[in-house]
Amino acid sequence: MKHFFLSTIILFFCANFSFAEVNPATAPVAQWSQSDEVAALSPELAQMTMEKFLQLTPAEYKKTTGEKLGIKKSIQLKLAQKALKREMKHNAELRSGLTGGDGITKSLYILLAILGLGWVAMGVKDDWEGSDWIVNLLLTCLCWLPGLIHALVKMKNYY
Repeated sequence: MKHFFLSTIILFFCANFSFAEVNPATAPVAQWSQSDEVAALSPELAQMTMEKFLQLTPAEYKKTTGEKLGIKKSIQLKLAQKALKREMKHNAELRSGLTGGDGITKSLYILLAILGLGWVAMGVKDDWEGSDWIVNLLLTCLCWLPGLIHALVKMKNYY
């Protein structure tokens, strides 16, 4: 039993260990862009930081490269900026969807619910406020299955 609790605690802390992430504002555009829209405009644009590229206007492009953008290239620039914003938003949603914004991943939440510790996951997600985790604790003590069902039903509030 000691090994079970020790391994659960170790698993909990390992799952919450965060690795250093790349700051999207300072990363080069080529690192984030999956499409060839940026490279089609100019190779210099792929080396720009995300922040500079997203704020780039045709006038600033002329200052940077010395070339004037035509209508077609201006439209391509705006479409590339839109696609990049959409891609960044999608990536941010995926990252926050995995952790729910609070450090417990959805898979860890389910694992804790199956092990009868769903109330712990609910308490951490709610910052130990509210009554959901107390209800889940009582249901888990009553019998394991009602606590599991309650934790899985309430999971939609967190993810």
